[in-house]
Amino acid sequence: MIVYLAWFLELRKSARSVGTVLGVNDFLHSLAPALGPVFFIASLILFEPDMGTAAMVMFVALVMLYVAGLDWRYLAAGALAALPAVYLLIVRVPYRYHRFMAFRAPEADPQGYGFQLLQSLIAVGSGGLTGVGLMESKQKLFYLPEAHTDFIFAVLAEELGYIGAITVIALFAFWGWRAFRAAIQAPDEFGRLLGLGVTTLVVGQALVNLSVVLGLVPTKGIPLPFVSYGGSSLLAMLLATGVLLNISQHAQPED
Repeated sequence: MIVYLAWFLELRKSARSVGTVLGVNDFLHSLAPALGPVFFIASLILFEPDMGTAAMVMFVALVMLYVAGLDWRYLAAGALAALPAVYLLIVRVPYRYHRFMAFRAPEADPQGYGFQLLQSLIAVGSGGLTGVGLMESKQKLFYLPEAHTDFIFAVLAEELGYIGAITVIALFAFWGWRAFRAAIQAPDEFGRLLGLGVTTLVVGQALVNLSVVLGLVPTKGIPLPFVSYGGSSLLAMLLATGVLLNISQHAQPED
């Protein structure tokens, strides 16, 4: 999806420069063919059901469109139009509603829907400054659900402590800075949009996962890039990094 949008948006921006179309903000010639495949992909993911990943797909697409020159009024109108659908997708689906309520007050149901978040916070708090030691986590032993995937950061914080957790966050920040720098120095519009799309995907997933583990947002099934268990996730992140390295090789030096 990111490659398609980068190619298509570069094509529309190039066409605008010679006056053949109205550019990215032309609904019929630009927005509709750009967002059509995105909506289709997001809908398939939503019907799995996986609302978190579908929302991430839409977020990446909107960031790329905005960078390509999409008027903020389209974004505002789209957000307002999506509010009723988001409301129904949460309130009308019991497990999503309970996740939202657990995010607001996990202590209200500590043995039910609030169990996972509370156990995550216990794991993070138990690590202290230096942690309990590598492979010595107690929370991953039948207390913290999905400790090897969505909540791996909680186990990491317990075993390596505040120092280890901050180190992981710093590594993601460094990766994001280098990726963003490579994207904005790309020699053409396609490379710039492609790099920004990949950067948004990886950094966005990391921010969502870390926020879920720390109770800053409701629980979502978003893995922590490069860290969570899963071969397909790791392969996708490594491919994304390879694309960024290729873009950086052709980057134009700063003035």
